[in-house]
Amino acid sequence: MPEANRKIKLYTDLGFGRLPICMAKTHLSFSHDPNWKGVPKSYKFPIRDVRLSAGAGSSTAGRGNDDHARLGIVPAATRVDIDEQERIVGLF
Repeated sequence: MPEANRKIKLYTDLGFGRLPICMAKTHLSFSHDPNWKGVPKSYKFPIRDVRLSAGAGSSTAGRGNDDHARLGIVPAATRVDIDEQERIVGLF
């Protein structure tokens, strides 16, 4: 896919070519197509987008915007605490 290849070259040229790559995909199927059931064989997973997470030290490859994780600016762990009765509060 042209966009993914362009980004891979850019990230490599910027010195990030040796970072690990995390795969992002829909949870609905083992393939790129949620209509395929079971474990399909002999297919190629199309990579349409690659995102660099330089601070995390990785990049993420996926089919597109719907696959990439959405992280908030404030980590969820900042809302976890222990109340006066020593119960954990703030979990999902």
